Amino acid sequence: MSAARATESNGAGTTDGRHPIAATREELTGWGRAAPTVAHVAAPSAADDVAGLVVESGSRGVIARGLGRSYGDAAQNAGGMVLRLGGLDRISPVDPITGLVTCGAGVSVDRLIREALPRGWFVPVTPGTRQVSLGGALAADVHGKNHHRDGSISAHVTSLTLVDGRGALRTLTPSEELFWAVPGGMGLTGVVVELTMRLIRAQSSRMQVDTTRTTSLDETMAVLEESDRTSRYTVAWVDCLARGPAMGRGVVTAGDHAPADAAGDATAPSLGRRGMPAPPWVPSGALNPHTVGVFNDAYYLMAPRTPRRSLESVGSFFHPLDVVPGWNRLYGARGFVQHQFAVEDPQCVRRVVSLLSRRRAPTLLCVLKRFGPAGRGPLSFPSSGWTLAVDLPVSDSLGSLLDAMDEVVLASGGRVYLAKDARLRPESLVQMYPRLDEWRFLRDELDPEHVFQSDLARRLHL
Repeated sequence: MSAARATESNGAGTTDGRHPIAATREELTGWGRAAPTVAHVAAPSAADDVAGLVVESGSRGVIARGLGRSYGDAAQNAGGMVLRLGGLDRISPVDPITGLVTCGAGVSVDRLIREALPRGWFVPVTPGTRQVSLGGALAADVHGKNHHRDGSISAHVTSLTLVDGRGALRTLTPSEELFWAVPGGMGLTGVVVELTMRLIRAQSSRMQVDTTRTTSLDETMAVLEESDRTSRYTVAWVDCLARGPAMGRGVVTAGDHAPADAAGDATAPSLGRRGMPAPPWVPSGALNPHTVGVFNDAYYLMAPRTPRRSLESVGSFFHPLDVVPGWNRLYGARGFVQHQFAVEDPQCVRRVVSLLSRRRAPTLLCVLKRFGPAGRGPLSFPSSGWTLAVDLPVSDSLGSLLDAMDEVVLASGGRVYLAKDARLRPESLVQMYPRLDEWRFLRDELDPEHVFQSDLARRLHL
């Protein structure tokens, strides 16, 4: 499941001039497994360790890495230093009145849910996997199925502590402009070592879910928009291989935390069972229009013909793919790319889905959501309107398809998600993120020498 391979070991830095921190030369990829590079990887266990490694990082710089769930090259640093932060794993007791909790950057969403849910609290925002670190989640300013109600994760963080480019510890709060350079900054403003966030109340470990099968993209979008008015969490799976009047047919799920009297068990975490892991090797080309079409037909037909309400576990509702360890291997040895964009114009969504349908793009996962207002971070991805995310196996023809998708998104004033990106061009980034210079100004105050580097940063000229 880990997208890394060790090749050799050496000393990397010191905490106090006496105790070297071991580093390993490793080949790293993002979750898409598409573009491996080699870096020196160290695992600091305290903020002082991080500071020492930042100061001694060398000409190729340093970048933090959580659990490796950025799809592209955001947590890779060819020839430089990469810091795994799993050792920064402290969790404070949750304040029973305010829901405030302080966590090390290496704490995973999974662990925080397991700690908080039995006490009646839940994470304010979770992406589609709970196997992400909180530091990485903040660096990407992750969003979830509740963005239309609750915004992205940065809206719930009350303070953060990071190591800046000089190796100094800084504590920042949302009242400071520098704070807002961090969410969406993809680790290029410093290494977050600790953060405090406000959790939300949850009476039980179950979700009350409404499922609706739709017959076309217009219906899918209409049902999703209506569900946003009644439910805290909403998402739609879209069949991108369907054609004709059925193009964009889908399954919309809308949910809320179930009250204790409806859930039966109000305390025990219910994260779902882990299934069989993905096979260690899958031939490239196994996912093609025929095989994916069979899966899409089966998934669509399993959904109820008429809207249905049910109780589901937290895990099955929020993180269905987590039951298959190493599911990214299903895309074959060449890996895959996820393209996710945000746009206000619904016609852009229709044009992209039509493009995917015409090109017979073999995608199992095409997810449509609604976004609320944009956050304050200059590089934060969500913006008011729609977001579509699609997984595409790497093939010889993929580049032309992605370029065509980018053209549609750019023409509609949209943007792509840097946490998912693996191949965007720097000139496109400038158009998609008009506040880029504002972010660079703040970044330069936190990291004047540009110590924090990554493959993504070099590719996009950040």
